[in-house]
Amino acid sequence: MSIMPGWTPRDGDILTTRDGFIFYVFGYDHPAGRVFSYLKYIPSDYRDLFKIRYLGRSWKFDEKNLLRAEKLYTVDNYRMIIKVLRENFPRYIYFSPFHGKELISVPLTSISKVYEPRLCLKSLISAKWRDDLQNDALDLISLLSSESNVQLEDFGLHGSIALNMHTSMSDIDVTVYGSKNFRRVEAAIRKLVDEGELSYIFKNRIDERRRHRGRYKDRNFNYNAVRKFEEIDNEYGRFIYKPLGHVILQCRVVDDSEAMFRPAIYRIDYPKQLGGSKILDGKEPIKIVSMIGCYRNVARRGEQIIVSGILEEAEHVDTGRIHHQVVVGSGVRGDEYIHLLDN
Repeated sequence: MSIMPGWTPRDGDILTTRDGFIFYVFGYDHPAGRVFSYLKYIPSDYRDLFKIRYLGRSWKFDEKNLLRAEKLYTVDNYRMIIKVLRENFPRYIYFSPFHGKELISVPLTSISKVYEPRLCLKSLISAKWRDDLQNDALDLISLLSSESNVQLEDFGLHGSIALNMHTSMSDIDVTVYGSKNFRRVEAAIRKLVDEGELSYIFKNRIDERRRHRGRYKDRNFNYNAVRKFEEIDNEYGRFIYKPLGHVILQCRVVDDSEAMFRPAIYRIDYPKQLGGSKILDGKEPIKIVSMIGCYRNVARRGEQIIVSGILEEAEHVDTGRIHHQVVVGSGVRGDEYIHLLDN
């Protein structure tokens, strides 16, 4: 857990609020006094406000029973959550003039605590008592650190273990700080799987591509990347974004160095339009930006992908220069995706 003074929000930091909600920070650029976030846990007192299907279990945190949506990231659920917050908790809704729409954004004044994965791991390492799951989490991270030569300081603990509301069946959610460190950990896990120390879990084709889920000592684990502070190269208000229309295109990935983060960025060339409502002529995108977490790290440099998303104009506020990008997970449509083109 961290205190507010000096805190720089990064993707995946956990926010508990005075209303009992638990939000997760989204991305790295935020308005002054606010943090762009998504709602993950809802106090059971509010369950009837949110007309969504919940998972069939609850969590206990700070004497409150918490619920979680069965599907966190559908367009319908996102719109409904925006509507409920606007009508009942309007302080969590912020109209961004640079995006031209309402977004979920937690005011700093509504945050009760901040949980940073790196500090949650540090706290667990120094704890005088740990349960079996916590010990296995530390053993796994120590193994990954040793095999990848990535320092323990560049790892973090996420999810229910970070909030100390886990059960014996909870997953181990690992954070890796830095793109190069992530690639080293990724390679170490591949080696450990080959040696039989770990195994992968593939629930679908995306999992098979990302290889971010696995098993260790009969525990499920996953790992994801967070930018180091020096890798944060954008700030809120630098660009004005304007949606132009839906496109489906085929393109080649030329840079995957930011593909493991959220948002995931794939720099591309040779975009070829396959469908959609907007013609690319003169507005060819230079990158794909996925707001949907499952499309992190699904394609590598040199590979061909099929993308469905919203073509967006991005104008630099200071210089007036314009580039175009395709956003996957715009919250507008339910058929936005990134698919690897079969050879």
